[in-house]
Amino acid sequence: MSNSVTDQVYVEYQFTILPLQPWNDVLIAQLGEVGFESFVETEKGVTGYVLKSLDNDAILNNVELMSNELVDIAFAKADIAPTNWNAEWEKNFNPITVDNRCEVRAPFHEPAGVEYDIVIEPKMSFGTGHHQTTHMMIQHLLKEDLKGMNVLDMGSGTGVLAILAQMRGATAVDAIDIDTWCYENALENVERNNAGNVKVILGGAEQLDEKIYDFIIANINRNILLQDIPRYGNSLKPGGTILFSGFYTEDLELIKEACRNIGINYHSHIVRDNWVGLKMIKN
Repeated sequence: MSNSVTDQVYVEYQFTILPLQPWNDVLIAQLGEVGFESFVETEKGVTGYVLKSLDNDAILNNVELMSNELVDIAFAKADIAPTNWNAEWEKNFNPITVDNRCEVRAPFHEPAGVEYDIVIEPKMSFGTGHHQTTHMMIQHLLKEDLKGMNVLDMGSGTGVLAILAQMRGATAVDAIDIDTWCYENALENVERNNAGNVKVILGGAEQLDEKIYDFIIANINRNILLQDIPRYGNSLKPGGTILFSGFYTEDLELIKEACRNIGINYHSHIVRDNWVGLKMIKN
């Protein structure tokens, strides 16, 4: 939760959500827009953390889901004692290896000698490889030949997928995320991995105007994907590939239908703990 080892005070919000899905992901997205920096999904909802300096009685007023009649949300909050978050990551963050070819590790881990060694200072950005969706996207990318391609990583988090895209041969990669924390963290990780072909951009789908890509990665959440699929379609060249994740198996048909409506057809998908990693190809 910090760009240094300096201790900072955070406020913890424990949200209970009924029904849990799809609203858990929506709440996380909306909380991120009002300043929450990190989240832990729980059996009953989500726990979110925000700097005490940003917290106030009105912070949830701009979270639309809190007043949505389709979902019941309750919360409790408490101050968290000053914590050295970098030290916490060192205690709790273990390296992961995908298909014995790609390792995602922190700087304090020894390399395992695999084909693709990615060093991530995860802090509180999404995308360490531990989440099922990031893991599946890595699996997909390890099967793709990206030589000479112009690639988009939408919702890039730590930048791990953008970095891997360059390692797989991409000559230009735009890594876009709407969250300032993710943007700053991705800049650090891109430099750490000497990923000079990766351009980190702060923003959302509005950054895609008039840009065309050979290959798109979009690991976000169902509602944002459904909203922005037409923009992705406009930015993907004919014959181009798009990888989607961030949604559950029950949402697969919705995503496929939205893609079919703009001429992007199903190729294949993989599943990990009910999360989906989907590959689609534009006509």
